[in-house]
Amino acid sequence: MTLDPVPSPRLPALGRAGAATRDHIGQLQRGYRADESAAVARVAQIRRGAGRPIDALPELWGLTGLERLYPQGRTGPSDALAENAMHTAVTLWSLHQQSHRDAGMHRIGGHQLGGAVRQLMPSDDIDEPLRKRFVRAGAAPTFDILAQRLRELVVLLRREAVPLDYGVLADQLYRWQRPAGRGEVNRAWGRSFHAYRRPTSADEAHTGHSIEHTDTDPYTDKDQS
Repeated sequence: MTLDPVPSPRLPALGRAGAATRDHIGQLQRGYRADESAAVARVAQIRRGAGRPIDALPELWGLTGLERLYPQGRTGPSDALAENAMHTAVTLWSLHQQSHRDAGMHRIGGHQLGGAVRQLMPSDDIDEPLRKRFVRAGAAPTFDILAQRLRELVVLLRREAVPLDYGVLADQLYRWQRPAGRGEVNRAWGRSFHAYRRPTSADEAHTGHSIEHTDTDPYTDKDQS
């Protein structure tokens, strides 16, 4: 008897910033969780940049993986946006991953920001102070302020070990900086917040393991190429 193969979960299609971020964090995360001294030291260095603009930390040159944005050695007009997005995502992940060796806080196909924040709340209620923090991130007037407010949320996610898909986040941060992109990203974050459903015991019994509902709404932007 031939069994049908189990379908693989659909992974989000990523743009240049997201793909570079996914690959770089993936490599760092494997080393960090394996307690490799070089990876642990690098993640600690990168953590200093969480919530801070890219041009404030020359000491992070060569550590955050920005070279992955230039596989052909070319630069273009959208490079600063991709660099900002990747720097912010990688540094936030390094803060998120701190002290977590048993699980990766970057999870491909995992939650977007809204779903992760909603997971921190009771299933039948809204945590109003946390909701206000999430709203403040959505209302950030500048990219630098957005990075600072995302840092506040990541600290809370780290406390409860709730992961994010940082590749998707990087692409959203790239889009946020483009004309009309802020509204699109806010809509995606709000949608993922409202769509989150906590797995039930019936779900887990059916599959034999805990299910994590994903809420990917990826951005694949040709301008990043």
